[in-house]
Amino acid sequence: MGGADKPTLTVAGQSMLTRVLAAVHDADPRVVVGRIPADFPVPVHVTREEPAGGGPVAAAAAGLALVPEKVTYTALLAADLPLLTGEAIDVLRLTLESAPMDGALYRDSDGHLQLLCGVWRTSGLRTALTRLAEARGGLHGAPVRELLQLSRVAEVSWRRPGPPPWFDCDTDDDLRTAEEWAQ
Repeated sequence: MGGADKPTLTVAGQSMLTRVLAAVHDADPRVVVGRIPADFPVPVHVTREEPAGGGPVAAAAAGLALVPEKVTYTALLAADLPLLTGEAIDVLRLTLESAPMDGALYRDSDGHLQLLCGVWRTSGLRTALTRLAEARGGLHGAPVRELLQLSRVAEVSWRRPGPPPWFDCDTDDDLRTAEEWAQ
């Protein structure tokens, strides 16, 4: 996308990051791993993985460090999911509440797990990240699939009409499609 700061790009008049945070409006705390504009309208805690550019697993660990132990569930979400809704998060959380699993992730129609659109038991995610860091000697560059190999996840299908909540915007065409769906 030409080096654009994707989370700040707008869909239906709101940045993608603002739209993702709206899907978890009742989460406390809400943590963003990365940069946000100085005038960002949503109260969040901001952090970075060290060193920067460590990938989604290192970013997940950095964000999780700001989540108190008492928090039962943690949503692990990409910042470019403009069609994510509170309903989609509730489906994952309710699945997790009824299953003895570490996390709940959507599986798309092609059979792929949507790794950055999930809800986790906070303790299960912490344990998996710790085990992975110990096995690799750190989390920088760790593939998400290795985290999943250390976790038990419920695979959830989205069976509602409309666009899938995990639709992410990686291209200008994706952004146009999201805008059309959001209308």
